[in-house]
Amino acid sequence: MELSCKSEYAILALIELATHYQSGEPLQIRQIATQQNIPDRYLEQLLATLRRGGILKSQRGSKGGYLLAREPWKITLFEILNCLEGLEVRSDDDINPKTLDTGVVEDVWLEARLAANAVLQKYTLAELCEKRDSRRQLDIMYYI
Repeated sequence: MELSCKSEYAILALIELATHYQSGEPLQIRQIATQQNIPDRYLEQLLATLRRGGILKSQRGSKGGYLLAREPWKITLFEILNCLEGLEVRSDDDINPKTLDTGVVEDVWLEARLAANAVLQKYTLAELCEKRDSRRQLDIMYYI
């Protein structure tokens, strides 16, 4: 399992929006792109997808931009990745293995996917910001 470039960029953009959540001011695409080093055009498409998925809301006008639709502590990584990648969770009933060997492989893959989904459901944008801030503090202390 690997994090796609699309998902990584989206999560970085959402961390930026979560950081500015308390101000209540929307961020423009170019602000986010500059801070997180994401190509503008690509970011525009990602943010539109996240808006359609209910994770973001947009505001028009000269002071317009994007805002989180909910508090950062209510948005999980699972929700974000599901919006972007369409994570699927199948039950054992949905699996129709072609062979006994295929069935064994499918069982293990399902278990791995369920475990990964559990971890993704555990972490919120607020927690990612806290982890980032903790690492920043460690980096500062390391250089002193």
